[in-house]
Formats: sequence, C-alpha cells, structure tokens
Amino acid sequence: MRKIYRYAMAFMLMGASLCLQSCEDYFDLNENPNLVSSPPLRAMLSTATHKTGLNSQRVAATTSFFVQYVASPVAGNGTDTYQVTDYTSTWDALYLAMADIYDMKQKGIEEGASDYVGVANIMMSYHLSLVSDLWGDAPYSQAFDNSTLTPAFDSQQDLYAESLRLLDQGIAELNKTDSKVALSADNDLIHGGDKSKWIKTANAFKARLLNKISKQSSYNPAAVLTAVENSYQSNADDAEMKVFANRNPWAQIALNNQNLVLGGWLSRQLVNQLNGTTYGVVDPRLTRITDPTVTGTFVGTPNGTGNVGPANNTVRDEVYISRNSPLTGDLSPIIIASYAEMKFIEAEAAFRAGNRDRAYTAYLTGIRAHMDKLGVPPNERDAYLNNPAVAVGAANLTLALIFKEKYVVTYLNPEAWNDARRFDYQYAGFTLPVGADLPTFIRRVAYPQGESSKNPNTPNSPVLSDKLWWDR
Repeated sequence: MRKIYRYAMAFMLMGASLCLQSCEDYFDLNENPNLVSSPPLRAMLSTATHKTGLNSQRVAATTSFFVQYVASPVAGNGTDTYQVTDYTSTWDALYLAMADIYDMKQKGIEEGASDYVGVANIMMSYHLSLVSDLWGDAPYSQAFDNSTLTPAFDSQQDLYAESLRLLDQGIAELNKTDSKVALSADNDLIHGGDKSKWIKTANAFKARLLNKISKQSSYNPAAVLTAVENSYQSNADDAEMKVFANRNPWAQIALNNQNLVLGGWLSRQLVNQLNGTTYGVVDPRLTRITDPTVTGTFVGTPNGTGNVGPANNTVRDEVYISRNSPLTGDLSPIIIASYAEMKFIEAEAAFRAGNRDRAYTAYLTGIRAHMDKLGVPPNERDAYLNNPAVAVGAANLTLALIFKEKYVVTYLNPEAWNDARRFDYQYAGFTLPVGADLPTFIRRVAYPQGESSKNPNTPNSPVLSDKLWWDR
C-alpha cells in the first residue's frame, strides 16, 4: 500500500524539508498503526467508487465555468475569465484516486478477483481521461509502480489509447465467469455490484472516447454506434454515485450561497437557452434545474461581469444551483454518465454517418429520457418535443441542434467541456467572458504548481487557448 502515497502524496510533502523524515515515516503503512496495511477488496471498492463520483463533480466544478453553466458573482473571477489558475488540489485528488484504483487492481489480480480487476480498469480509464482532457500530457506509465518520484509524462495520444485499452480489458475481465471474489453490492457505490451495468458503463465511456475524435481522420462513426448499442438501454442503467458525508457537493455549494458564501450562480448563457430568450421556446427543464428570482423570472449572470442585479449579491435577483433540483438536491446522485447522453452520442454519430432517420430518433429519445429523469410532467415534455423549433424532422436536423440539446443533458458534467471544444463553442449566443484573458475560448488548463515544483519532467504550460490533440 505504500505506492498509494508514493506518487501523489510525496509531491505535497517533499517541499517541507524540515519535516520530511517524519512525514515519510507517517506514510509508511508498514509502521503506522492508524493505517490499514491490507484492506479487503470490498473496502477498496467503496473508496474507489466514492472517489470516482466525487472527482467527476470536482472536475465539473471547474469546467462548468468554461462551458458557461455557471458564472462567478464577482467580476473578473480567475476561472470565469480564463486566467492561469492553480488546480493542484484537483490533480492530487485524481492521482490519489488512481493510486487507490491501481492498488485495487493489483490486489484483485493477486486474489483472482477478475470482477474487481475489470471495475478497476474501467475507473482507471475514466480518471485517465479526466486528467488528459484537462492537462494533455500526464504521468501514467511510471506513476504507480513505485520506481520513481518524478515520473515521465506520457503523451496525450498514448493516454487516449491506454484509456481505450483499459476499457476493453475491463469488459473482458467482467465477462469472465470464474472470479474468486464477487463484487460487493453494498460496497459498489456506483452500480451496486451489477456486472452487466459496469459493462454498459465501459461501453458508454468507450462511446465517449471514440466520439471525442470527431475532428480526426480516424473518426469511425460505426464504431461509436456499436459502443452506444452495448451501453445503456434506459435511465435505470445510468452511472451514478449518491453516498455523501453530508450532502451532494452541488447542494453544498447552493447551501453555502444561501449563507452568503457566494457560488453556484447560473450563467446567462444556460439560462437564456432555457428561458426562451435564445431559441424562442421555454424548456420545462428550467424549473427542474433552478428556482425563479424574487420577481418570479429566470435571469442568469454574465460570465466575467459578476452580479448585475440591483441588490448586488444578497437578494435572489439572479438564479443559482438549486437544492430543489433532482440533479443538485441534498440527496441527488452525481451523474457520471447517462442514457440520455448516449442517445445524443448516437444522434451525432448517426448524423455524421449520413443516417438522418436514426439520428433524429436518437435526438428525440435523448430529450425525452432526460426530461423523464428530471420528472418533467408528460404534458410539458410532449409540448416541448412537439414544438416546431424542436420537432424539425429528420431532413432538417443539424449538428447544431444535437449539440444544443446535449448541452442541457450534460449540465454540470465534465464531458460538456469536451463537447464545447469539439463544437468550437458554436452554441447560439455563446460569447467570450467579459474581460477574458484570452482572445479566444479556453482549450486546456495550466499544469498545477504542486506538480511542476516537484517533478522536473512537468512540461511548461502552453497558452490556455492551445488545443489538445483531438481538438485540432
């Protein structure tokens, strides 16, 4: 278990030279009686699935500014305006989770527990994608084998290939029938020990990865569609995590805002899409996402400007993340991947393959599934689906309409930033934040100071408008 801390934690501790020895002793699991030297697989599964859900939210808490789901109430906020920001805590959280997942996999191999090995591969692939989609090149091949404290950075392309390989391996392991340790339903905080759902999630992640390279000559819509077909079949299959110490972290942001620790303000871009301003049709999901202002209206905050209402931060004159929403309530699950999202991946891939009928059916099914998940009454749902601005017919379907509707489905999900970059931010009404530090939209984040100060292999951070390999 020492390897869990050797990479991610050592970098935080090495700078404190006066206490280096005591810190190293503390994280020596062979000597510290407060740390478990050999936790059972079921406990490792609890930790890994819990961190996977929380890390999905953690990353989305940053990227949701980039896609203008949320906006800061303070003018010129660093994340809001594309300033170089230090995301060391996010980097550390991702790598600590990956270290836990690595150890679970190794223990699973040792015990002949192919079910655990399969799930570990799937979660590792997901985390690897989160890391690479934020920073690009990153440590992996040398990060967890205990051979060095300064691992090399693998290329973005290699990390992408490894993410796909891990998913295929995960599916193969879960298809085995001789696992000596069955998945613990109580300790699997995402799928309750259901192997078939984990296989569907692996295919959902695979569909994402294969669709993400839509700008590349190697893009294969048929492969994307095959992955979608093997993924979720209904909302009941969604990958969700809903175990929290107190409440869903989005709900905690909303609670903090109520107590004037300001955050979680919804962007004007999102609100105007939903309230009829941008498209001329009111989306009934609006009232399932947020609560109206004190005047009964729905007003968003412009990114970069901060609060523009007359009361300046202390009255509900603009709308926020809501604790009344099925997506962000105290007990709401964190949605990692969903059936509705898969239908929009299907719609896009079918559209690119020239199958407009399949694309249009998937487009409508995705909207319907998401509205059902949010509890939109059938009459409101059907009125929206039948609106001429939505029910355009297969011949009039466009990529812009697919991306527009998927933008609502991926609300507060990290995958939304991948879509925005692939779509070149061409959503209707989408503009640069006021006072943006870049002349164009953000495409990546800077390497964290906690890594660059400890690992000499850390690349120099490029300009934040430089595109990742799959975005070119």
